Amino acid sequence: MKIFYYIYMFCIAVPLGITATIIAALTTIAGCAVGNGHFWGYYPGKYWSKAICTLFLIPVKVYGRENIDKHSSYVFVANHQGAFDIFLIYGYLNRNFKWMMKQSLRKIPFVGKACESAGHIFVDRRNGQKILSTIHKAHDTLVEGTSIVVFPEGARTFTGHMGYFKKGAFQLADELQLPVVPMTINGSFDILPRFKKLPKPHKLSLTIHAPILPKGQGGIFIKEMMNEAYAEIEKGLDDKYKGMVKNEDQDVIG
Repeated sequence: MKIFYYIYMFCIAVPLGITATIIAALTTIAGCAVGNGHFWGYYPGKYWSKAICTLFLIPVKVYGRENIDKHSSYVFVANHQGAFDIFLIYGYLNRNFKWMMKQSLRKIPFVGKACESAGHIFVDRRNGQKILSTIHKAHDTLVEGTSIVVFPEGARTFTGHMGYFKKGAFQLADELQLPVVPMTINGSFDILPRFKKLPKPHKLSLTIHAPILPKGQGGIFIKEMMNEAYAEIEKGLDDKYKGMVKNEDQDVIG
């Protein structure tokens, strides 16, 4: 069965996926240049992500959409199991949002330029001034009423287990007194672990937990919010991936 999947993948899914990526990227770049960036910065990426999941025969389930209000801004935080996390959230969250993503992703042909045009936020950790600029941009995005999605581990897992959370997303939520929405991703590690080159079909799910509302402001509340979000996300994980394992490159700058 596996050999038939790989024949299909290389002959059909990969060529069509590359074509869809280029079309979505060029549409985003052109649309944001001449029109409504809020629209063109989101919808091409949304339908591109759905197309990728469909092409690679990945069944998707989403739970908990009733927990969020379409008129509210949130800081969404999720565990980072693998590359298909991007397609899952972008394609199926059904919210217009901006990513906070690693600076290195700017170098991906077509995709990096499209993300820049769409107004997604690149996290540059090279020095304090760069980090401050990133925080200001994220602050402005949230003030304007758009939500933000962050992987607070900062890197994909090597084991399927979560690493520790960095506090940047929670500091933003605390500063603006916005709710944090934890989201649990299951299946992405089973589709394409970080150390593998080829995906395999596996069910993929996103669980949107109830928002964590601000209870105060300051360091103690940031830590409390971060711990509560971690616990909620871990609670939704498949049993085999529960328990923290520090990722090797969580502290790597890039």
